[in-house]
Amino acid sequence: MVDERGIECCDTVEVHQTLLKIVNEKMPEEEELYDLAELFKVFGDSTRIRILYVLFEAEVCVCDLAEALNMTQSAISHQLRILKQSKLVKSRREGKSVFYSLADDHVRTIIAQGQEHLEED
Repeated sequence: MVDERGIECCDTVEVHQTLLKIVNEKMPEEEELYDLAELFKVFGDSTRIRILYVLFEAEVCVCDLAEALNMTQSAISHQLRILKQSKLVKSRREGKSVFYSLADDHVRTIIAQGQEHLEED
């Protein structure tokens, strides 16, 4: 059966209790699901993705990021704040400069898996 939106549906309503029990046992708590959704929202902005791609190559300061991405330092700083709050980037001060880098290799893995998914046939 196909519903009014063109989505295939079951012809009858039959709840499979055994499967439902397994799903309910494995389902994370609501707060964890919320936090995960919030993390993925951070990846939903192409400017932040561009910043991460720069950071894949090198540790850079805001000035370098602004120049590389042809954006203002203010715009870059705003996006870096979001990335830092999400623990995707870290910073360190050296004299008058603050340098940013990826927080860990998980960031690279998340992006790589997203790219791999997009390239599937």
